[in-house]
Amino acid sequence: MEFASWEVVWLRTMAAKFLAHQSRPVPLFCDSTAAIHIASNPFFHERTKYTEGDCHQVCDRISVGFINTIHVRTGQQLADIFTKPLFSTQFNALLSKMALKSIYLPS
Repeated sequence: MEFASWEVVWLRTMAAKFLAHQSRPVPLFCDSTAAIHIASNPFFHERTKYTEGDCHQVCDRISVGFINTIHVRTGQQLADIFTKPLFSTQFNALLSKMALKSIYLPS
């Protein structure tokens, strides 16, 4: 989540350089409710002390309004198509949600 928040900051900076300012928070989809809760909670508990440095940046970006964390079910997480071995049915379902078209198929 921290790397994705850095990407959001970089993309917003690049968009501002091209005079495309974004006033709304960028939605950041995450399938971990624990990560969303820790990032949204400004107070850290004893069990999360080792992730405090990483989450501090994400918490700041949420409070400033750069990002908005949204929960997505694990079966609907589009990033899984790149990171996990999937059955063909789930692979094809996620691929169809990405709206990718083959350039080699006749139109």
